[in-house]
Amino acid sequence: MRAYYFDNAPGDQRLLHDSGTPVPADALRSLGVLSWHIPVDADDNYIQAIDQIARERDYKNRDTINITKEGLGDAYEAKLKMFFEEHMHEDEEIRYILDGSGFFDVREHPVDSWVRIHVEQGDLVVLPAGIYHRFTLDEKNIIKAMRLFKDEPKWTPLNRGSATDENPIRHDYLASVAAH
Repeated sequence: MRAYYFDNAPGDQRLLHDSGTPVPADALRSLGVLSWHIPVDADDNYIQAIDQIARERDYKNRDTINITKEGLGDAYEAKLKMFFEEHMHEDEEIRYILDGSGFFDVREHPVDSWVRIHVEQGDLVVLPAGIYHRFTLDEKNIIKAMRLFKDEPKWTPLNRGSATDENPIRHDYLASVAAH
């Protein structure tokens, strides 16, 4: 996993958009973003490591999502646009990359800059509830990810706006960032 500031240049969202300024792991942690690298292996030994993290963080459910042009067909472009809209969730967003690669962009508070996180096979990333973020594939146009959930699987994006800014989960997130 590699993190850096998004360059804000126009162009395809699936390009690197690397400003050349890296973001260190401790800066991500100060935003509440956690990460691990757990290599995917043919013997499925990685499952034990994922299970351990799931127990420690109280994740009770999981599923797998495949995002490909072939798999999504006509809905592919619309789905990518939806994932790339700035939003937050009222629950953590947990993804373990089984194959392929993509980008999670998170808003750095309080400056509102985009931090781009390039995730690849074996990366596990946890975005805290209340953080504004977005997702896109990279130029490989494929990602297979395990999604983990604290409770029943749900994925409800709340697009950024005045109502979302007033959401109690957003306020809790901002308080946690201010405490760092």
